[in-house]
Amino acid sequence: MDELVTQRLRLRRFTSLDEDNLVELDGDPAVMRYLTGGSPTPRAVIRNEILPLFMSADPKAPSLGFWAAEPLAEREFLGWFSLRLDADESDSASLGYRLKKRVWGQGFATEGSRALIRAAFAEGHIERLRATTYEDNAASISVMQKLGMRFARSYRMTDDDLQAVDTSRTEDVERFPGLDVEYVLERSDWPEHR
Repeated sequence: MDELVTQRLRLRRFTSLDEDNLVELDGDPAVMRYLTGGSPTPRAVIRNEILPLFMSADPKAPSLGFWAAEPLAEREFLGWFSLRLDADESDSASLGYRLKKRVWGQGFATEGSRALIRAAFAEGHIERLRATTYEDNAASISVMQKLGMRFARSYRMTDDDLQAVDTSRTEDVERFPGLDVEYVLERSDWPEHR
């Protein structure tokens, strides 16, 4: 599966031509606020670590991986979505998304996430989805709730946890004093949220 289409979005696989798109996205302090305290991800890290990861896909699980988001009407990079298997559970995956600030509040995060959830549950190998954010990131929490996800726990991410995410990397990280929150969605709960 190389593309997913929603009412307003095209989710496509990443290519080497997306380097500038990711540099611009991760260069916005508002976008990176809850990830690095606003510090940008260096271009070399995007080129050598993040983009190769984003370009990899598992042919046995087509919905998994990273997806560049564009509006249907044009080829403009809006951000990305991801589904990645959790290391500790073979039937559980983590949902992620990062969008340009100018499209926040327009429902794109919910729409793109819903398409990935639908695809993952239809494939049949994922039973549970997780998503995490910082406790003060009300917009991201709202998206999770609109998807039908339920609060699971509050916890404190360690530096190793942050590095394991692999979606940003900088030496200059401002750690927030609060907690992170995790929301979950079980496959058995999904039909009521279509």
